[in-house]
Amino acid sequence: APGPHSYTTLRDEAVKLFNSLQQLELERDPVPLMQGVLQTCLDLPPLVDEIYCQLVKQTTEPPAPGGQGDLHYWQLLTCMSCTFLPSPPVLRFLRLHLDRTESRFPTSEMAKYACFIREALGKTKGRECVPSLEEILVLMRRQEMICTVHCPGAPACSVAISSHTTAEEVARELVSRLGLSQSPNLFALYEQSWRREQPVGSATLLADVLTRFE
Repeated sequence: APGPHSYTTLRDEAVKLFNSLQQLELERDPVPLMQGVLQTCLDLPPLVDEIYCQLVKQTTEPPAPGGQGDLHYWQLLTCMSCTFLPSPPVLRFLRLHLDRTESRFPTSEMAKYACFIREALGKTKGRECVPSLEEILVLMRRQEMICTVHCPGAPACSVAISSHTTAEEVARELVSRLGLSQSPNLFALYEQSWRREQPVGSATLLADVLTRFE
């Protein structure tokens, strides 16, 4: 459909994504390519299962387990797990793959990614935006992002957030930090740019807000 991205048929886009995954193995800076794959999946939801299956295939019996190319696939699989849920049959298949990897390589980086992915799949409900470049970088390291919140009458506060942290959770943490737990007032987060200022919905994922700023 007409939009910011020009797409062809689902079959053709699936082939393009497969070629992107092949290229990912050799990329020195895989982050932009990963974000491109995620954006295509967001725009074309039927391809989410396709990419999950392709990534399971690429991380099964790789030529160099734990090598740079193999880890790039695991890192993209990590980003996928924090952005999209596959269909139930593919989800069962994916979990079997994660279990198998942890069993075969219990102390490896692949096992650590498998554990992270399993936990993420239990929290992911779908995203409005694909992860920002910064979020992809921290997900590749299985870490959290640092979000800066500017509070009226108080210094800016740094809050560690994950891909699943909501605005309400951050607001509650800041209210506790600032000693306002007993206050009768209501508190909310606002996003402010040169174009607008608006409240952030309590259920909104802050990672999506950060992507919009990017």
